[in-house]
Amino acid sequence: MISKKGKFVLCTLLSAFYTSISFGQSQKKPNIILIMADDLGYETIGCNGNDDKLTPNIDALAKSGMLFENCHSMPLCTPSRVQLMTGKYNSRNYIGFGLLDPSQTTFAHAIKKQGYKTCIAGKWQLYGNDKQFELAGGLKGSMPQNSGFDNFLLWQVDELGSRYQDPTVYTDEKKSVTLKGKYGDEEFTSYIEKFIETNKDTSFMVYYPMCLTHDPFVPTPFSKDYKDFPSSSEKSNPNYYKDMLSYHDYLVGRIVKKVDELGLRDNTIIIYTGDNGTSPQIISNFRGGKVQGNKGQTNYRGTHVPLVVNWKNNIEAGSTNKSLIDFTDFFPTILNLTGTASKEADKLDGKSFYPQLKGNTNYQRNWIYTYYDPKWGKFTRKVFAQTLDWKLYETGEIFDLKNDREELKPLAKNIIKGKDLVTINMLQEAIIEKTRKQ
Repeated sequence: MISKKGKFVLCTLLSAFYTSISFGQSQKKPNIILIMADDLGYETIGCNGNDDKLTPNIDALAKSGMLFENCHSMPLCTPSRVQLMTGKYNSRNYIGFGLLDPSQTTFAHAIKKQGYKTCIAGKWQLYGNDKQFELAGGLKGSMPQNSGFDNFLLWQVDELGSRYQDPTVYTDEKKSVTLKGKYGDEEFTSYIEKFIETNKDTSFMVYYPMCLTHDPFVPTPFSKDYKDFPSSSEKSNPNYYKDMLSYHDYLVGRIVKKVDELGLRDNTIIIYTGDNGTSPQIISNFRGGKVQGNKGQTNYRGTHVPLVVNWKNNIEAGSTNKSLIDFTDFFPTILNLTGTASKEADKLDGKSFYPQLKGNTNYQRNWIYTYYDPKWGKFTRKVFAQTLDWKLYETGEIFDLKNDREELKPLAKNIIKGKDLVTINMLQEAIIEKTRKQ
């Protein structure tokens, strides 16, 4: 009998084989563009049911691609970024807030070895600062040039500074500079456009962890009062959130347009998601009601994020996927999409959703596991596993997600019967097994 890890390795090897047949030596492997918005939950996007319809470009990607209804991140930024980039649960490799363990292999490392050109632009926040070094017992994080990326333009690497107006960025020259009169995500998008243009004749991966739509909530270049707003101001007004949401969608649209202009769309996979739930300061109009963001917390408003995957003529247009996805799943999926056979494959915790993109629903998850201990601020450790219908915490709380998504009424295990009890026992075994491996 083949083990679970063995099956994944076999799947990866077969994917590499079939990709080599499909593309051959005359046609390059598919490009990957992974865009991740900051502090942007499921309820903010039009195609998911947001009533304000401020994301037409992302909605268009969903209309011509696959929309995932049940993708879950970690509740906070660093835990999500570490999990996404390494394909491993935080119980195995999380060393502190604002830090990526330099010993870890990222998805960029893996596909760079296969000849891909790799680029990252946007928010880094994975090297750390003096406070974060101290909290982590003197440990330091990783620099982008040591994390698998050939090219980079990033906010918050070795200096903080502004992320929006007059941004401070870390450049390919491995130094931080302040770009006077510029706007952060505008510069990151232009940088990505140039990277795509330069590398249009080779296989490339772009990872765009956007600064938008994180606070401070301030005007964007499309806001009427943008020029009147002091660039040095950190004054935050949630009323600007809709402007920021709309502008981030515009920038996504620019990247898609560049891919189209270069004739690369059929050979480019575009993945869009968010790193965690929306800020609690933001209340979204969603399906006729109101949804308040819950970033940092472990109920659905803290972890439920959008996921859209678009690959023209390769994914059924307008398709919807209801299966569970978590952030460990992106790394193995990228390996499969690019036909990359990596020795890291059997070390990953994630489950590739590549087969589901091709219409095969036999590879769905039964549950997802979350180990959340950000070691930052007021947030405390929480460990849980969940299915679509049930959620069990390490501490014993059980929630019926069909009837209590807000997790207000924990249930006693002795009142749960039949197949639901079987599910709870399965979740308990998952928590014990995965937490033991830390």
